[in-house]
Amino acid sequence: MTAYRTADVDGFSIFYREAGEPGAPKLLLLHGFPSSSHMFRDLIPLLADGFHIVAPDLPGFGRSDMPEARAFTYTFDHIADIIDRFTEVVGFDRYALYVFDYGAPTGFRLALKHPERIAAIISQNGNAYEEGLSEGWNPIRSYWQDPSPANREALLGFLKPETTAWQYTHGAPADAISPDGYSLDSFYLARPGAHEVQLDLFSDYKSNIALYPAFQAYFRTHKPPFLAAWGKNDPFFLPPGAEAFKRDMPDAVVRFFDTGHFALETHAKEIAAAIDDFLR
Repeated sequence: MTAYRTADVDGFSIFYREAGEPGAPKLLLLHGFPSSSHMFRDLIPLLADGFHIVAPDLPGFGRSDMPEARAFTYTFDHIADIIDRFTEVVGFDRYALYVFDYGAPTGFRLALKHPERIAAIISQNGNAYEEGLSEGWNPIRSYWQDPSPANREALLGFLKPETTAWQYTHGAPADAISPDGYSLDSFYLARPGAHEVQLDLFSDYKSNIALYPAFQAYFRTHKPPFLAAWGKNDPFFLPPGAEAFKRDMPDAVVRFFDTGHFALETHAKEIAAAIDDFLR
């Protein structure tokens, strides 16, 4: 059974889902944009018999605190610092790490800071290589190069309900995507102040690319057991990004699934089986 809890992380409220026995091997699930731990609703029950699972909503997402952008620094460094403290609050001293989208630069920062805590990594469309970035990033790159009000406003298109739905459905089997996930994401994105939060994170995403060499050096040095489980039709993070992990970790396992960015929406059972085989 999945429990729904809230942790006080130095005064910051983090909502999270928890399942499995506390004595089982630990698995930390980190979601991406623009979702929440809700994206793991199908995966968690499939793995809960063998693992102690915790899936937090990142700061500014889901049911975790979302302070106004003018009162909180929305950077990936700051998010990673809060999630790092969250793992300590919930007693995750050594764990396998599942990362997706924004969860990847968050989780990889945890690995850089505490390599001894990382037992294994599963990256589901969580990128760490330039060749994994598609042309879909071009509008955001333009904002990095010229952070003008016009370029910032141009990014609001990424936050529209129809764009969120497209992120879920593009490249996925026809009629296989439940509207629940993207409808909930659109609800959270419609909250007052949410657009400024997300635009700040679009701006800061360049810091993740600047850290790619450090992430890759971590992979080469520590060679954690690594599984890349990739929706091969992802319009943002391309298959070469998954294959690139083997360059730094020759023993990495790379699995492609015939679906899109939100691969768990259509292939939760297959990905759960791959994770179970990999971690056991």
